[in-house]
Amino acid sequence: MLSTELQSLQNRLQHHFKEPALLQRAVTHRSFSADHNERLEFLGDSVLGLAVSTMLFRRLRDLPEGDLSRMRANLVKQDSLHRIASQLKVSDVLRLGEGESKSGGKLRPSILADAVEALIGAVYLDAGFEVAQSMVHRFFEGVDLSPEKQAAAKDAKTALQEWLQGRKMKLPQYRVVSTAGAAHNQTFDVVCEIPELGLAAHGSGGSRRASEQSAATTMLAQLKAKKA
Repeated sequence: MLSTELQSLQNRLQHHFKEPALLQRAVTHRSFSADHNERLEFLGDSVLGLAVSTMLFRRLRDLPEGDLSRMRANLVKQDSLHRIASQLKVSDVLRLGEGESKSGGKLRPSILADAVEALIGAVYLDAGFEVAQSMVHRFFEGVDLSPEKQAAAKDAKTALQEWLQGRKMKLPQYRVVSTAGAAHNQTFDVVCEIPELGLAAHGSGGSRRASEQSAATTMLAQLKAKKA
């Protein structure tokens, strides 16, 4: 029997599970139980990628492969999934261990994004790809997919690289300065350096990739301020 909170989540997902245990597992962090959501997350990541690829392929018929790939990466990144988790109120139903809960795990973007992928994987197992794909498409109904909008939302590392290449400068260097936290929940501190300009910018996140994006965002802000 599902709790009232999980029944409400089903309503927000617009999917009622034939196997309620899948929903329960999807919102269970490894700190809470051995029956956690990481395998569902693995599966959901692939389902999400295919569903978004199909959506972009159908809606943007004239866009070349490179632009489609860039748009897909922008839609499935942690920030986008965190936004979806907030809309679904996933934090209300997350099951975390006591230590993780006390350290603010219910608000951690990486944990919430992972839970969204796990939910997608759970729906796929419960009802098949078509149902899971329809749900993913609903998640992105309000997103502007115009090339102009997506160009503006280009990921920071790509934007920084293109800015430097346009000025015939060397690519930025990224270096991990430190890591903190348990192996399954680390925080990375990364520095982005442009030696030719004597500039450095720091960024942090739940993965090296996310940290590099954060550092690149800060570097772009520095370059914009310098230009101004």
